[in-house]
Amino acid sequence: MAERKRAIQLKLWVDENEKNLIEKKMKILGTRNFGAYARKMLIDGYIIKVDYSEQRKLAAEVNKIGVNINQICKRIDSTDRVYSEDVAELRKRMDEVWRLLKSKL
Repeated sequence: MAERKRAIQLKLWVDENEKNLIEKKMKILGTRNFGAYARKMLIDGYIIKVDYSEQRKLAAEVNKIGVNINQICKRIDSTDRVYSEDVAELRKRMDEVWRLLKSKL
């Protein structure tokens, strides 16, 4: 048998309600590893899970806008001409970036 990193085993008895509550909290946290969950809770007393879903959405939107800006810049670079429509589109896209950023703050 492989050497264990931790040599001391702790046991704990719970009733059905406590077990269900622990499993529910583990599910909310997004972990299935009871040992890691129990160790963290016993040592620190709490776990904070940060929801980054809004930041991911914002990053995806900003990325799409960046792709559009890149396409306009490539067209300007290949034709050596700057059209007022291109400049207006770039301003519109940058305004959109600022609007998204301000709405999330």
